[in-house]
Amino acid sequence: MQIQINTGSGIHGGEDLNRWAETEIASVLDRFSDQLTRVEAHLTDQNGEKGGPEDKQCVLEARPAGQHPVAATHRAGSVEEAVRGAADSMAHLLDSKFGRLHHAKGGETIRHMPAPD
Repeated sequence: MQIQINTGSGIHGGEDLNRWAETEIASVLDRFSDQLTRVEAHLTDQNGEKGGPEDKQCVLEARPAGQHPVAATHRAGSVEEAVRGAADSMAHLLDSKFGRLHHAKGGETIRHMPAPD
């Protein structure tokens, strides 16, 4: 799984921020690494120099192998909180997506169970 970090003009941190974000995203999404080809993170500051509550945003786009990309967004007061929130949201989304693929309907029903004595 390849992880790419893209930062907007209002986000400062350079290579340290990129390394930290890659590590954080990889640790949360590690269990899906065989099913994902790439994850892109887009970090932006929504209010620029004005500041404000929840003005940092992280949009994660994951590309499952052979499927359409999926995205998760989280806004927070800091870049770190936004990355963690988006990674957690993406993990929940992927749990749901891959869970549906692997747990299809068609299992045993009550009609096939033996009658009680």
